[in-house]
Amino acid sequence: MDSDTLQKLLAFLLYAATLIVIGLLASRRMHDIRDFFVSGKRLGFINAAFSARATGESAWLLLGLTGMGYAIGVKAFWVVVGELLGVGIAWLFMARRFKRLTDRYDSVTVPDYLESRLRDGGHWLRLIAAGSLLVFVPIYAGTQVHAAGGAFNAFLGWNHYLGAAVGFSIVLLYITQGGFTAVVWSDVFQGTLMLLGLVVLPIVGLLEAGGVTQVLDRLRQIDPSLLAAYPGNGWDAMQVFSIIGLVMIGIGFLGSPQVFVRFISLRSEKEIAPGAVTAITWTVLADSGAVLVGITGRALFDLDTIGGHQDKILPYMSDTLLPAFFSGVYIAMVLSAIMSTIDSLLVVASSAAVRDYWQKTRHPDMPDDTLVAMSRTLTLVLSLIAFAVGIGIMLYNKEQGVFWTIIFGWSGIAATFCPVIVLSLFWSKLTATGAKASMIAGFLSVPLFKFVIPPALTSIGADRARELLVALDVLPPSFAAGMIVAVVVSLCDRAGRARMTGVAEELRSTS
Repeated sequence: MDSDTLQKLLAFLLYAATLIVIGLLASRRMHDIRDFFVSGKRLGFINAAFSARATGESAWLLLGLTGMGYAIGVKAFWVVVGELLGVGIAWLFMARRFKRLTDRYDSVTVPDYLESRLRDGGHWLRLIAAGSLLVFVPIYAGTQVHAAGGAFNAFLGWNHYLGAAVGFSIVLLYITQGGFTAVVWSDVFQGTLMLLGLVVLPIVGLLEAGGVTQVLDRLRQIDPSLLAAYPGNGWDAMQVFSIIGLVMIGIGFLGSPQVFVRFISLRSEKEIAPGAVTAITWTVLADSGAVLVGITGRALFDLDTIGGHQDKILPYMSDTLLPAFFSGVYIAMVLSAIMSTIDSLLVVASSAAVRDYWQKTRHPDMPDDTLVAMSRTLTLVLSLIAFAVGIGIMLYNKEQGVFWTIIFGWSGIAATFCPVIVLSLFWSKLTATGAKASMIAGFLSVPLFKFVIPPALTSIGADRARELLVALDVLPPSFAAGMIVAVVVSLCDRAGRARMTGVAEELRSTS
């Protein structure tokens, strides 16, 4: 083993050891089910903001968005616009209402909140929410496993499967012991790594290229469209749909449980304003940095040089332009993006099964020590399922870009929950029946718009419509379907609306 590889491994081992220590320290604060799932509602704004942002990004930021910047240039900043809109709306307009209501209802999970807010006594709303999480979380987490294997392969030349196994083993070592507290503490550490790395690398790339002017000149030579944020020859439907699809990725921040559980966990609503500033600042710096990594990388290296795939630009730049130890830090940074999402998803899915199904619907008197032990066991089981999904992705879809593979899992969770969460905070006429129908519609719309409707359009000769739908991607139409179904069914549900006594006053009191 050569000196460079040893230095990279040293950086990675220091990262792994830090996460394991975090898990052990967090386990000492684990006393009951609230500690395992929401840190006893004791989070400050720094922890909540960094954790929410690290969780909301995942491998798509480090590998996917950098690769998109490489492939399409300045147009990738539309994703940053969408992220800022989503994060800003969530923190500035939704977090305070959500925090006040979840504290009033003494909610521990998002399904807890929905059941209380919508006066649902039959547990079906809770079961639909839990079931959807148990389906989409392993898919979403599995894509992160796929990305972990790719990261080890790109940085160290390891076999994809070995890299995935090593990376995922680290998650298991700290998440099963420390629960949500370990997740949050590790997210702060990992989110800091991600932020610093994405700010530093494009600066290093600019220095290597000789400055901004040289980068711009090189990009014009390669393809002038790389410097255009919008089409220079006029707008057409395809351009509009493509940009809408990029911006609407931010919808997922408007109610996805793995993000909104951070608001439940805040010690008080006083943490929201500084948390919003922190989260928005992090988003501007990290997301813009990711796009700039891709853009500067495109000016420096052609596709064959970096290994034939746009998602390899960050690993190649860090390995080529930085000393070996710091290249190893970038291994840790990519894994940070991956692990910070996997751990949060698994805790959310575990809470859905243990809290929202087993305790609330089957065994309401089960003691906390038994529930915590069950949560750890189920987290391990879900982890193994997610690992199997990730291996399956490697076997059957290894060449698919990280960005859009991960966005499918993100879209599934977002389309199921976001319409209901948005309406529950701002529309007093939403009923439990409307919410159930919306969640089912959103859940089913994602695979429908991905796998069923595009081939159907092709079969009837509607190729243009298919191209527009593919450009839009699945989240915007799935979100719209969930929102429309929720409104229509709720307006038709007279009995459900009759049970909403006092809801309008509750919502007014949160503004």
